[in-house]
Amino acid sequence: MLLLKGNLKNKKLQLYRLNLILFFKLFNIHSNPKRTLLILTINKQMKGKVSMNNFKKIGLSALAGSLIAVSAHAGSMSVTGSASLTFSNTDDESAAAEGNGYTMGDSLTFSGSGEMDNGMTIAVSYEYDGDAEGTDSTFDDHSMTLSSDAMGSLTFAGHGGDGALSAIDDKTPNAMEESWDVVASAETPPGGVSGENMFTYTSPTMSGVTLTAGYLNASDAITDVSYMDFAIKVEPEAVEGLTVGYGAADSEVTTGTQIDYTALYATYAYGSFTVGYQINEADGPTSATDIESEGFGITYAITDDLSIGYNQMEIDQASTSEDQETSAIAASYTTGGVTVKGTMHTFDNVAYTAANDGNAYEFNIGFAF
Repeated sequence: MLLLKGNLKNKKLQLYRLNLILFFKLFNIHSNPKRTLLILTINKQMKGKVSMNNFKKIGLSALAGSLIAVSAHAGSMSVTGSASLTFSNTDDESAAAEGNGYTMGDSLTFSGSGEMDNGMTIAVSYEYDGDAEGTDSTFDDHSMTLSSDAMGSLTFAGHGGDGALSAIDDKTPNAMEESWDVVASAETPPGGVSGENMFTYTSPTMSGVTLTAGYLNASDAITDVSYMDFAIKVEPEAVEGLTVGYGAADSEVTTGTQIDYTALYATYAYGSFTVGYQINEADGPTSATDIESEGFGITYAITDDLSIGYNQMEIDQASTSEDQETSAIAASYTTGGVTVKGTMHTFDNVAYTAANDGNAYEFNIGFAF
């Protein structure tokens, strides 16, 4: 039992000091100068006014100060936006109506990040895109990333994420788009599987080597069997400008139908030129799922703002005798926050269909803010 000595006023003062000591112990205030300053400030303001009501105020203030000191972390938020006007068209052998070729692109990207007590960084990104106007899907790409210098980064993408393999389906250089991208109904090179709610891990770069792995949990909407892929990128220190990459995966989108994917590419930048070459392969149980692609690209930076490029891709499906062939020439010019770019494509046997030949083009002006 603790005995307080003296008259009533001294007993109250001793009780008041004792309770302060207990709060110092309870909230470990001696190790946090900010909380000590809070108590001392209150003590000074309440000198000569010792009572249980005043003490309750001190206790609540100390508790609030403790919680604030523990939970406060540095963070940042930013918003970027873009708007664009695009005209695109595909001229083929069909007599189908081509429709209005004008479209508008518009999006706002909200980004936030902060550092946690353990030194790791958490970042989140949401893209608000007007392309889905009139539906419940106005939020487009969105993801969260946990990272550190030692660990690398782990990203969970609710939408718009790439696996290790799909991110390198065509790494040949271009000034605007891949040769097959603008062409209506064109087949794409083998590139694994990607979908909503996907995990992607990227390692720290060590001696020019970076590893990437992707994981997509099984779901009826995307893949019957859980999917995983990996890729490695090597930028040898002895050869400046050279990048070599390889990726592989086994997919089973439909149970019992396994397809093995591989992709191999190399790019080399020298001065204003960048050249690249890539081969992809899908090996499945039927001839329709045996697909090979081969691509080449070159770009030239005329100035820091103006670039031109040429790229091509040939895709071969074992079950057909016709190979799809596409090629494109493009140019891009940027000044300030304005980018003007255009691309013209030539294609043969689109979707492995004989005589499905023609031309396609796309012109775009974009504004970033």
